[in-house]
Amino acid sequence: MSHVAQEIASQPWCWEQAAERAAKVREDLPPTGARVAVVGCGTSRNVAQVYASLRERAGEGETDAFAASQFPAERAYDHLVFISRTGTTTEVLDAMDQVRSGVACTAITAQPGTPVAAAGTASIALEFADEQAVVATRFATSVIVLVRAHLGMPVAPLVTECEEALGAGLPEGALGATQFTFLGLGWAEGLAHEAALKLRESAQVWAESYAAMEYRHGPISVAGPGSCVWALGEVPPRLEQEVRATGAAFVTSGRDPLAELVRAQRLAVALAETRGLDADSPRHLAHSVILERG
Repeated sequence: MSHVAQEIASQPWCWEQAAERAAKVREDLPPTGARVAVVGCGTSRNVAQVYASLRERAGEGETDAFAASQFPAERAYDHLVFISRTGTTTEVLDAMDQVRSGVACTAITAQPGTPVAAAGTASIALEFADEQAVVATRFATSVIVLVRAHLGMPVAPLVTECEEALGAGLPEGALGATQFTFLGLGWAEGLAHEAALKLRESAQVWAESYAAMEYRHGPISVAGPGSCVWALGEVPPRLEQEVRATGAAFVTSGRDPLAELVRAQRLAVALAETRGLDADSPRHLAHSVILERG
């Protein structure tokens, strides 16, 4: 079994650990009412988008998400959160160099003692969710569970749904599809982007992602026989019928979008295996993007 398959399977346990860790690091995460920016690259940027949307939805305060290379250092924020699995990503470190003096800055990484962790005024390490595979899975979802628990959202039902997603069959015909589109409403949009990224990384397939209500505004034009359109979470009215009318397959479930992401992670590994690809070490990718600084 590949490392990434094992790491995907470990997520129920990791999520329980993340919920416990949330109670211990409450003072390190942004307080209610603070104006916050959450920053990351790649998967961590998708996590940042999920966190920002969840925090605003919970009434905790204005929250923005940025790719590290697009961080607007001139804006005034009360608290910044930087996410980096390896804690070595150059763009994240460059963004942290631009933080204004006196602004609270929390780093979330998979290991303590990394450059990103050291650059923050506070750091949170989820060492139990660190990964051997290049493709990030359990670290990303564990960060989301950490912030969900911090925002007062129950975790136990989510763990149960994760276990269900690990045992559920893959969508019918998905292994034979030639094009995939993931959709998400609200905070689940970031999860849709993450699901598509997993398929591109692991299996080198044509995968797209959109806010669910945006799908009608152009992207549906590529749907047809051989396409698989997968909604994570709530489905806008009549969208399923419109997608099926194109000849595309439509996938949905009643699971929490984060639990359903786990099933998409499993599909990415299965697609890689059917194509004879190394799901642990996709081509052109490394654990961390490290660039020459300055």
